[in-house]
Amino acid sequence: MATFLYRLGRFAFRRRHFVALFWVALLALAGAGAAGAPAAGNSSFSIPGTEAQKAFDLLEERFPGSSADGATARVVFKAPDGQKMTDAGNKATVQDTVDALAGGSEVARVTDPYQGGGVSQDGGIAYASVTYEVSGMELEETSREALETAAQDARDAGLTVEIGGDALQAVPETGTAEIIGIGIAAIVLVITLGSLLAAGLPLLTAIVGVGIGVASITALASTLDLGSTTSILASMIGLAVGIDYALFVVSRYRAELAEGREREEAAGRAVGTAGSAVVFAGLTVVIALVGLSVVNIPMLTKMGIAAAATVAIAVLIALTLIPALLGYAGRRVRPAGEKSKLLGGGRGGEQKAQRPNMGTRWASFVVRRPLAVLLLGVVGLGAAAIPAASLELGLPDDGSQPTSTTQRRGYDLLSEGFGPGFNGPLVVVVDAKDSDDPQAVFEQAGEEIKGLDNVVDVAPAQPNKAGDTATITVIPDAKPSSVTTEDLVHDIRDAGAGIKADTDAEVLVTGATAMNIDVSQKLNDALVPYLVLVVGLAFLLLIVVFRSILVPLKAALGFLLSVLAALGAVVAVYQWGWLSGLMGVEETGPIMSMMPIFMVGVVFGLAMDYEVFLVTRIREAYVHGEKPRQAVVTGFRYSARVVTAAAVIMMAVFAGFIGSSDSMVRMIGFGLAVAVLFDAFVVRMAIVPAVLALLGTKAWWLPKWLDRALPNVDVEGESLSAHGDPKDEDKELVRV
Repeated sequence: MATFLYRLGRFAFRRRHFVALFWVALLALAGAGAAGAPAAGNSSFSIPGTEAQKAFDLLEERFPGSSADGATARVVFKAPDGQKMTDAGNKATVQDTVDALAGGSEVARVTDPYQGGGVSQDGGIAYASVTYEVSGMELEETSREALETAAQDARDAGLTVEIGGDALQAVPETGTAEIIGIGIAAIVLVITLGSLLAAGLPLLTAIVGVGIGVASITALASTLDLGSTTSILASMIGLAVGIDYALFVVSRYRAELAEGREREEAAGRAVGTAGSAVVFAGLTVVIALVGLSVVNIPMLTKMGIAAAATVAIAVLIALTLIPALLGYAGRRVRPAGEKSKLLGGGRGGEQKAQRPNMGTRWASFVVRRPLAVLLLGVVGLGAAAIPAASLELGLPDDGSQPTSTTQRRGYDLLSEGFGPGFNGPLVVVVDAKDSDDPQAVFEQAGEEIKGLDNVVDVAPAQPNKAGDTATITVIPDAKPSSVTTEDLVHDIRDAGAGIKADTDAEVLVTGATAMNIDVSQKLNDALVPYLVLVVGLAFLLLIVVFRSILVPLKAALGFLLSVLAALGAVVAVYQWGWLSGLMGVEETGPIMSMMPIFMVGVVFGLAMDYEVFLVTRIREAYVHGEKPRQAVVTGFRYSARVVTAAAVIMMAVFAGFIGSSDSMVRMIGFGLAVAVLFDAFVVRMAIVPAVLALLGTKAWWLPKWLDRALPNVDVEGESLSAHGDPKDEDKELVRV
């Protein structure tokens, strides 16, 4: 592989006009497709194989035209102090609002508060429910504007009016914090590479890669039913790895220049060595992201595949566009150890080069005291992971929105007027098609549910036209995301099992709250198989890369430590409320259901990035004859500075998404930033060298039969040291 990538690097350097034109054309093509495509909305959400989804599908079959998957809105009215919503003037205002809403072209039905029991017991709050014929993703902007206009007219009449539901769900915005993250990345690159131009190359190529990826996602969003968060998460991961991969190639190029090689040769060797590490690091990320499909939640699968495609683009750009741009830069990109005059180049450079750098000093310290460093790192991460034992999972609802949003204020008004459980009603579907007396079954189901704990109200059964299926609305006494409500869902299902045994009627629980509970359960059940699949595949891949059993095993165990510690930090902030003010957390509660499995997938891939980049340098020194502990020091001398810079950049990019308007994106940004902090600086920079120092030559042990069976991928670029004049081979590549 090293030889092929070496040729590719030289080809891209020499044929830079062709390579640059190719990527610019691809970016323009993706941009044109995105410009002509409809805007992404919220993708349809389904969880095959769960009871909530089965009930949802049954509703669509037995209640045709009910718009079970249509967008919904709850328009909540509050009377001024001293008045009631039943007063004549307020009642007339609400009636005008209902009439205005009913006239919408996409509206399926509107419930009148005074006819449907939508007025609170004290008369101070009322609500009207609006159901649309299309999903929130397909809802036209004119329908949203009509909804907001009707609410504003009621406000002008003196009422407090807020709107909940998914009809007004906006496309998430990341805010200015993302720009700050990129700015921090730029500063780190300048310090690391010692040149404004060299620092600009990773940023430029990362932006090109993310631009192609996000534009392609936008162009295909409507066709493939991709949600708005898909592009945000793809840009988050693509930007982080894109900068890092390009940084590693540029750094290796400068190191090759410092050894006196010509620029084209240096570009080829940089791609042949660092590029090999980029390929395998990128492959681990792709495996982890594509592996999310094993959960069998379409939305999560699409997010993983889209992000994986963006990572693949980042790898290809690092291997081709970076050497092409280095060809354009020429002598303005200086050898390692030299800075541009603008940044103080030429002042004491020789004396500084003779002193051991920070990576050398740190590695020397670790190999002298490996056991102490190992114990300190493991104990520290273990302490950080303690809150993860209290992990509670759920999905965000309007109650997790900022208090500045109308959705959150509407949620709070409904809780005030009707109780917290009113924001998460449960829909019980009774399928009595195989029963002798469906009406009796409906009544029996309603009575048994009324007798359960934590139930505030049970509405009468609403049968379909055929009379064989009915829906029963149940109001819990606790908020949707509470453990109490989850227990109630399980209690209703247990009661339904008894009804089925007696009457052959099936009782199913659905609704947004039940759907969220089923998602959490499905994700929990999938976590262990996902870990086995992803870690197992990556473990095999790393055996090929490092030709060792213990090094990949150590890498996997270190990852588990860092991801548990990161989950502990997420629980401490978003569930317990520690530092909530600093993180902008206005409402603590359960952790988003897909957070653990998503973090496992993404962090594992990123953790293996640093493992590959760092340990390949150590192995390179070892296979060239250095003793194990000296090889650790040598590897850190060449790679610690770059890996540190890459980790800081990735943390800055992820932390930038904490400013997003979407609670899911905020939590993922924080979790990934903390995970990179733990994994890069504790696991890879401390635990890894300590373990390698303790293991010595045993770290690189591999059974002889396995050594013969494994392909030689030559990540260290050993074949390049004996490589002759490659010009003829390059000409052959050009002809191909």
